[in-house]
Amino acid sequence: MNEAGGGRNGGRHGGDDRTGAGPLNPEGDDRGQMKTSSERHFQVPDLSGKVVLVTGASSGIGRAAALRLAASGATVLVHGRSRERTVEVAQAVGAKPLIADFARLDAVSGLAGAVRQATNRLDVVLHNAGALVPRRTITPDGHELTFQGNHLAAFLLQLLLHDLIVGTPGSRVIVTSSAANNSGRVIPEDLDGEWARYRPFHIYATSKLENILFARELGRRLANTSTVAMAVHPGSVATAFGAGSVVPGVFYRIPGKRLYLLSPESGAAPLVWAATTPDVKDSSGTYFDRFKPHGKTSPQADDSSLARELWQRSVRMVDQWLDRVAGWDEIGLE
Repeated sequence: MNEAGGGRNGGRHGGDDRTGAGPLNPEGDDRGQMKTSSERHFQVPDLSGKVVLVTGASSGIGRAAALRLAASGATVLVHGRSRERTVEVAQAVGAKPLIADFARLDAVSGLAGAVRQATNRLDVVLHNAGALVPRRTITPDGHELTFQGNHLAAFLLQLLLHDLIVGTPGSRVIVTSSAANNSGRVIPEDLDGEWARYRPFHIYATSKLENILFARELGRRLANTSTVAMAVHPGSVATAFGAGSVVPGVFYRIPGKRLYLLSPESGAAPLVWAATTPDVKDSSGTYFDRFKPHGKTSPQADDSSLARELWQRSVRMVDQWLDRVAGWDEIGLE
């Protein structure tokens, strides 16, 4: 799964980064990689006094984003599933590690509590944890693991931290999505994917489409606030993501793949840009293909009724956790 930016290959969801196996290019050397028109060089402003939460920050693009934001002065709260890797990143940014496995919603609730103990403001929340799970797995909460780890956990965390986020002027909510959303299909009555044979990449792609719908609906519900919500495709990143699933796994094992894939640092760049640039203040609900707004999406991504229904069904799935924090109902069920 994406442990906070990294995915995982063993079928368990976490909060570590886009693959959970760490970058193939730990030095962040982009030499030999194909550059595209979606590349953008930008200056990260001084972030002193800003507080950023990055989920799935223990490896891959989540780790790279956390390090770059911290280097610009931000206080970065680092979440991951892997204790060892999360501790390493937290030490690098001077923060306390926040350990939570998104396969359990009680762990998500606990993470929200830990964030509240650490800060009274959130300038940026980067929902980056996720995974591609090779085999159908049901969580202790009764949900399919990819759906829970890639969508439902972030949804719950967002509601539990709602007042901190909206109470911070000019705050940003960024959801790591993927161009894979074009291969997804959301069936509201079957969000846990019980009606058809389990196809790992299709389920993953559907969760990335749900990320876009979540960002769109969140942006709509936050229209009267200064908070901006966005979904961002970071690009195809050179990590071990998807190695446990046949379709993406075959591609990711092709010799010379780095000629076509981005380093974790390059993959993190659009996330850092979205978190810091003034250019997106009027872009709430927008999906970015790296730096390009209004990237190609599944036709379902523009279905406002579907976005609302996904929100409503998601609330019902997590409502047992919502009475613990006041204020979430400002954007709640209806």
